[in-house]
Amino acid sequence: MNMSIPNEAQLSDEQLKEIFETMWTIRFFDEKVDQLFAKGVIHGTTHLAVGQEATAAGSGAVLRKTDWITATHRGHGQTIAKGTDIQAMMAELFGRTTGTNKGKGGSMHIADLDTGNLGANGIVGGGFPIAAGAALTCKMKGQDTIALAYAGDGSTNEGSFHESLNLAAIWDLPVIFFIENNQYGMSGSVKKMTRVEHLSDRATAYGMEGVTIDGNDLIEVINTTCKAVEKARRGEGPTLIEALTYRWKGHSKSDAKKYRTKDEEADWRKNKDPIQLAKERFIESGIFTEEEAEAIRLHAKQAIEEAVVFAEKSPMPALDTLYENVYAD
Repeated sequence: MNMSIPNEAQLSDEQLKEIFETMWTIRFFDEKVDQLFAKGVIHGTTHLAVGQEATAAGSGAVLRKTDWITATHRGHGQTIAKGTDIQAMMAELFGRTTGTNKGKGGSMHIADLDTGNLGANGIVGGGFPIAAGAALTCKMKGQDTIALAYAGDGSTNEGSFHESLNLAAIWDLPVIFFIENNQYGMSGSVKKMTRVEHLSDRATAYGMEGVTIDGNDLIEVINTTCKAVEKARRGEGPTLIEALTYRWKGHSKSDAKKYRTKDEEADWRKNKDPIQLAKERFIESGIFTEEEAEAIRLHAKQAIEEAVVFAEKSPMPALDTLYENVYAD
């Protein structure tokens, strides 16, 4: 364990390298999806999290496989960080039978129960009550597993957010509400949508701990989430984490981003790139060299290219399977 980096989770250097590679995997996955969507290979809609890699990679790194998450419609990174196979994910976006949900979930509805992913949700704030329910199950069964709900800043104005926080607080549920505040709920600035200084301030109303962190600082994300996870496992109740970050792309593929300036985008890309910040810190701490960092980047890039090949070669679903795995028997 590198002692020059504050490491609440006591992660080894090798584990930190793996998390760094996860960040690159998330970025390359979303960039590739962006390209394939533009070519008409991937259909429907998709929401990209380029620029937000530290939130998913850092928080996912301190969860167990048996812990539960609910992802957002911008959930590719969250799903990757929880351990879902990227080839099956890519095939899902291609609508192929080898996809995580046999091609029927697509970008916005990937679920993977084998890795504890209860699913992404097209409903804003839809994951909050699901995660609270999962946490209630963990508590009633006497397990030391926990649940974590990912959501965007806009979801904190939804009724499901407030109801879920209240329920989690009064029952001391082992759940973490992780808000990726990327500054904009669709096309509206969070500053115009709320009057609180920090979204984490809303935790006070429900008697739970709330904290705001730099969501582009990988180590801060790891350490903060680790503390919340350990607290939940001890039976000491929920935590609201607000991670400040920024999406480089639009809200969705149809977003022209007219609500923000090019200078703002350039500043976040140049000065607050979470991957570059992590790389610089890891090199300075001796976790890896510049050459090793480049090898990690190329390995992640190759893995995404292989995922595309796998998806392209996978079969399309037969028409007579249209209603399979859709309705309960």
